[in-house]
Amino acid sequence: MLLGVPKEIKVHEYRVGMTPASVREAAASGHEVLVQTGAGAGIGAADDAYRAAGAQIVASADEVFARAELIVKVKEPQAVERARLRAGQVLFTYLHLAPDPDQARELVASGAVCIAYETVTQPGGGLPLLAPMSEVAGRMSVHVGASCLEREHGGMGILLGGVPGVAPARVVVIGAGVVGTNATLMAVGSGAVVVVLDRSLDALRRIDARFGARVITKHANRDNVEREVLAADLVIGAVLVPGAAAPRLVTREMLGRMKKGAVLVDVAIDQGGCFETSRPTTHDEPTYLVDGIVHYCVANMPGGVARTSAFALNNATLPFVLALADKGWKRALADDPHLRDGLNVAQGKVTYAAVAQALGYEYTDPRTLTG
Repeated sequence: MLLGVPKEIKVHEYRVGMTPASVREAAASGHEVLVQTGAGAGIGAADDAYRAAGAQIVASADEVFARAELIVKVKEPQAVERARLRAGQVLFTYLHLAPDPDQARELVASGAVCIAYETVTQPGGGLPLLAPMSEVAGRMSVHVGASCLEREHGGMGILLGGVPGVAPARVVVIGAGVVGTNATLMAVGSGAVVVVLDRSLDALRRIDARFGARVITKHANRDNVEREVLAADLVIGAVLVPGAAAPRLVTREMLGRMKKGAVLVDVAIDQGGCFETSRPTTHDEPTYLVDGIVHYCVANMPGGVARTSAFALNNATLPFVLALADKGWKRALADDPHLRDGLNVAQGKVTYAAVAQALGYEYTDPRTLTG
């Protein structure tokens, strides 16, 4: 199969869909790979490294999209990229369609086969292609939150861990999944007082077993969420409903009663955000103020540490890329129900139930398309 790797064009997105090591694996399996010149520059992978791995370097994204049968990306296709897609072409990337009706409409119109990293599943549960970036974003959330708490960034001017004689900050993590667990790890390491909220008692038990008395766990009912948000110096939104829009857990009304200069970091912003006042920002302008509360809502947080993120992502995506290339999308999805869970749009139909419900499309069972 002919694979294509375009350069990412979302603002301050430096990751790449395939590293030279991944290209080498694909080439060893008998596949050809087109890589747009400069696609790996953001992770320090020069065109020569791709050539040495067996890739053909091409000058433009237009050529990649025009020739490749399978497009491997990182972020959701931007409008100019969606216009390049054609019927029957396979797109494998993050999509996050539920909060993005324009993207969904154009992908449906393209007739392309669109498989979303974030809804591919694994035996026993979990989202193996979302997990690496959730680990990165969870750990980053504490770093960026600590920076935003500095006075020059609009925060109240406190240090997460405090110092002898001065109390540490109170960090509230809403969600105890992969993002929340990694945020908790970093927050505990900083010396902050850490509170984790989740509706799943099993998830809270896992946090308790891992961190013990260093973390306070609470059930995420409305009363506890409100109480902890109002007491927090830093709130990290780490809520995920696979494929669907994130629930809004922190209301505009709460902001007026929070500590001035407190910080909200919304890791769920890719799925619409879990704070009512969230709106997507970029690494170039990552924050804004509402009612004196700092909001950090960068929609591609892991892009800020592109090298780490790209290699972590490729470790997870490569087996699925090779399966799609070796078998073709229909057989690959028929053989692997977990990869089939990643199919969101195909041949003009919406094939993921949560996306169809969120955006008002008729749902088509993906099994009817894969045979």
